[in-house]
Amino acid sequence: MTTAATDAEESGAHPRFADALRARGLDDLLVRTRRFPQATRTAAEAAAAIGCGLSQICKSLIFAADGVPVLVLMDGASRVDVERVRRELGAGKVTRADAAVVRESTGYAIGGVPPFGHRTRTRVLADRSLLAHDQVWAAAGTPHTVFPITPQELVAHAGATLVDVREQTA
Repeated sequence: MTTAATDAEESGAHPRFADALRARGLDDLLVRTRRFPQATRTAAEAAAAIGCGLSQICKSLIFAADGVPVLVLMDGASRVDVERVRRELGAGKVTRADAAVVRESTGYAIGGVPPFGHRTRTRVLADRSLLAHDQVWAAAGTPHTVFPITPQELVAHAGATLVDVREQTA
């Protein structure tokens, strides 16, 4: 077995995501990927397992903009304002994608969707709130694995456009 395959197996990262890391020259993130026996499916579960703040978790959320999947990267403490996403995209209608659309467009199940390395190329929006941290944690393709990355690297490797799409609190 090759070292790269061994690294992916030991890290617990989904093989497709491990390949995406290698393709981007980010092999070092495989070593830093952490696997937890308990699920890290939600931002709260991931933050508790890692021992970090909720806003240091990067949620990868799939929406449908006029029926076309779009990925929104959002900090774990915030909610996406769908109307802001709609305006940002110039779409007529934006809704949360169902589990089948998420799996079909990304190749991953909800709760394990990474910020890049998807089955299909999707437009990506990243909320500026992620930039408030030196490091954020994102799913590594399974509901039990996460990896750390700087927000700047995250935005660059995801091919994301920086936007303000989080719900504003009154």
